[in-house]
Formats: sequence, structure tokens, C-alpha cells
Amino acid sequence: MTDVNLGGEIKAWDIALTARERFPTLPVIYVTGDSADEWAAYGVPDSILIDKPFVPAQIVTAIAKLLNKRAP
Repeated sequence: MTDVNLGGEIKAWDIALTARERFPTLPVIYVTGDSADEWAAYGVPDSILIDKPFVPAQIVTAIAKLLNKRAP
């Protein structure tokens, strides 16, 4: 789980892509307050994006959804 805008030159889109190259089934959750429109172009497949502000239950739901997707 990562915020899209990390405050430097690198964005979470790049981090998730690199992580998925090493670990193809890694669950990815992005949170953002202003980059949701970029998710379709830059987000890794089968990831989830949560808009800010959010409530903790949204994080729990996203984690459960991704983990259940991986279950045999």
C-alpha cells in the first residue's frame, strides 16, 4: 500500500511496477488525493486505488479483496 505522490521524482506507479516485476502476485493498493485519473494508464493490473479522504474500512476491504483473489 502506497500513496501515489511520494514527494520526490519517483511515483508509486514506478515502485509498484518494479515490485511486480520481482513479485508478480504482489497485492498493490494505491491511495491518492489527486491522481485517480492516472490509475488506468499507470497502475499495475489487478491493483486497487482508494481516493482520499478515506475511512479505515476501505483499506481493510481492499486488503481482503486482494488477498481473497490470491487464495486457491
